[in-house]
Amino acid sequence: MIPFLSLKDVTALREDLIQEAVHRVVSSGWYLQGKENERFESDYAAYIGTSYAVGCANGLDALIWIFRAYIEMGVMAPGDEVIVPANTFIATILAITENGLTPVLVEPRADTLEMDDSLIEGKIGPKTKAICIVHLYGRNAYSEKIGQLCQKYSLKLIEDNAQAHGCRTADGRRTGSLGDAAGHSFYPGKNLGALGDGGAVTTNDRELAETVRSLANYGSSKKYVFRYCGRNSRLDEIQAAVLDVKLKYLDSDNDSRRKIAAVYYGNISNPSVQMPALLPDSQNVYHLFPILCERRDELADYLKDRGVSCLIHYPVPPHRQECYPGLAGLSLPVTEYIAEHELSLPIGPVITVQEALEVCSIINSFR
Repeated sequence: MIPFLSLKDVTALREDLIQEAVHRVVSSGWYLQGKENERFESDYAAYIGTSYAVGCANGLDALIWIFRAYIEMGVMAPGDEVIVPANTFIATILAITENGLTPVLVEPRADTLEMDDSLIEGKIGPKTKAICIVHLYGRNAYSEKIGQLCQKYSLKLIEDNAQAHGCRTADGRRTGSLGDAAGHSFYPGKNLGALGDGGAVTTNDRELAETVRSLANYGSSKKYVFRYCGRNSRLDEIQAAVLDVKLKYLDSDNDSRRKIAAVYYGNISNPSVQMPALLPDSQNVYHLFPILCERRDELADYLKDRGVSCLIHYPVPPHRQECYPGLAGLSLPVTEYIAEHELSLPIGPVITVQEALEVCSIINSFR
C-alpha cells in the first residue's frame, strides 16, 4: 500500500525533537501566549521575510482576521469586493463572506490551475478593495501583472499561503511576503504542519499585526480592556513549539517533495493524463501533485485497487456549494473542468522514489 501521506511517518522524521519540545512546554506550566509563541512567530517571520507573524487558531481564522482588521482600520467596509480565484478551497471564500465582503471569482488558467491574471482587470470595479491570490497546490500564484494591478488601482494584495510554505517567486521572495498580508495554515497535512490546528498572519504592517493580534484575543490588547468584539483564536504553546522544530527542516522536506514530483513529471506518459505546466523548482513546494484525467473516477479506482491512495482536490467548486446559492448561476467552465477531472497523487517527505516510480507504472498501464 502506498499511502497518500502518512502523518505518523512524517512526525517520526523528527520524533525525538518533537517529544523534547512538547515535554518542555508541559514542564513549563505555561500553555498559552508564552515564550514558545514568541520564538515561533519571530522565526517564522524571519523565514517568510516579513516584519511580523501573528499566530492564531487555524488558517481560515488567519484569513478572516486579515479582512476583519482591514474593516476595523477603515480600509474596507462590508459590501466591498475582493477578487479571488474561483478554483480554490472554500476557506478562501469563507473568509471574505464572513466579513460581509463580496467575492468576485476569477477563472484559472487551464495549464497552471492558478488564477488567470489576464482576466483580473476586467473584474475590477468601484467597490474592489483587494486581490486575494491563492498559492494552490503549493504553486506560486503571483505574477508581476498582479502586483502592477494592485498598484494601479490602489488595491490590497492578500495571499492565501495555506499550501505553499517555503515557496518562492521568480525574483526569490517567499510567498507570504509579497503583498500587504498573508494567511497561513498549519493543519497537520500541510508542508509545515502542527499536531493539530494552527495558523498565522504575516505582514510588514505594524497596525495590521496589532489589530489581528487583538481580534484573535477576544478583541483585547490589554487585559480586561476590549477595543474590538473579537474571538478566541490563539496558537497554543505546544503547537508553536512543534512548529518551530519542524520549521528548521521545512526546506529539506520541500526538496524531498520536489524529488517525487520530478519522478512524476519524468515518468508519467499516459496520454489520457495531463499534468500542470512545470514551474522552476523554487516556485513549487508540491503540497499536492494534481493531475487531470477525463476518466478521473475510473483512474482513481484503478489506483486504489492496486494499492495507491489518491484524493480529489476539490470535487465541488465554491460557486456550486449549497452554502453559496448566490454564486450558483456563475458560468466558470475551467474551474468546473478542474473539479470534475482533478486527482492528487501521493507526495510528501516520506514517499520514496521507488514508490513514486510504482505509481507512474500503474498510471501508464491504465487504459
